[in-house]
Parts: sequence; C-alpha cells; structure tokens
Amino acid sequence: MPFLIRDVRNDELAQVVALNNSAGPSILPMDADKARFFWDHADYFRVIEQDGAPTGFLVGFSDAAAHDSPNFRWFKDRHRNFLYIDRIVIAAQRRGGGRGRAFYADVMSFAEPRWASLCCEVFLGVGYDPALLFHGAFGFREVGQQTMPGTGLRACMLMKDLASHAWIAETYRGSLPDEPWLAPRHRPAPSTDAPGA
Repeated sequence: MPFLIRDVRNDELAQVVALNNSAGPSILPMDADKARFFWDHADYFRVIEQDGAPTGFLVGFSDAAAHDSPNFRWFKDRHRNFLYIDRIVIAAQRRGGGRGRAFYADVMSFAEPRWASLCCEVFLGVGYDPALLFHGAFGFREVGQQTMPGTGLRACMLMKDLASHAWIAETYRGSLPDEPWLAPRHRPAPSTDAPGA
C-alpha cells in the first residue's frame, strides 16, 4: 500500500508515543509530555501515514529551538545554522520498504532552503551498524562522539552539509516563494514548558 508523509496532528500524539516506545533500544523512551513538547516546539514534525494511521514519524529542531536534549546541546555548542533530527521511528512491521529513505528525502528538501546542515546522532555498539551505513549513504559524516549523561550510551555525532543552501540563501535572501512545499510547519502557541530532553 502507498504511504503519505504529512505534518502530525494534535490528536495523533498518543500514537506517536506508542510508536516511539515500541521501537526498541535504539530510540530513547518518550512520554506524553515529551510528545507535547515536540508538538509545541519542533520545526519539523511529520508522520508517515499508511492504511489510514501513522506508521512512523520524524522530529527535527532548528539550532534556535528551546530544546535541552544533551545531543542537541552538543551540536549547538559547536555549530550554527542546522536542523537537528531528534529521532526517526518506523513501526517494526513497516521497516525495509523505503520509508526511512523517503523521510530523509523529505526532511532534506524541507531543511535545505532554511539551514546549512542537518545533524543527528547514532548510538554506537552491537547492532547499530545498519543505522551508521544508512546515514553514510545519505552523505552524513562523523563530527565527534559523546557519552550521553545519565545513560552511559555513546553516540556518534553526524552532520551533513546541504549543498544548495548557500545559493538559496543568496538568491532569495530569507524570503522563499509562496509555495505549499516550502511552507514552514505551523506551530501552535506553546501549551507547556515540558522538558525536551
């Protein structure tokens, strides 16, 4: 069946939490407060819909976001003008059909007119090689490593330069054409200051 990538809806946050918490050890746990924080503050928050329901999601924050994730802070302390991919989750039974690649193509086309690079991390250890290879195939490179406070998890910090950003920034000088595919995510006024770690 075909799938659709679209902005998440407010009434789908419980489904996002369930998807996240069934994804396995490579994804940090999420509760309703964190999902609400993502809803209120994320610059990119989209789901893959298939058979009428979300079967995956991706969340991204600009370097200007009020996000206190230790991995986000690592990038913010060292880099500027980026979109940070906080997490991508695909339901286990839907993996292997190109959904992760479709999500990355979508987030790159969203980010490139706005930011100079994409950042994310992949945990290091047994079983994480496919994620490193996936990101390498998309042109991400390692820019450092860190051990996440309080978890003992070591992360490989990855960055990808967005090649057309400089040309877009120079040509359009911050005023992108009024096209639906270029529209920023409509974010509601924040409902809470829930922690974003």
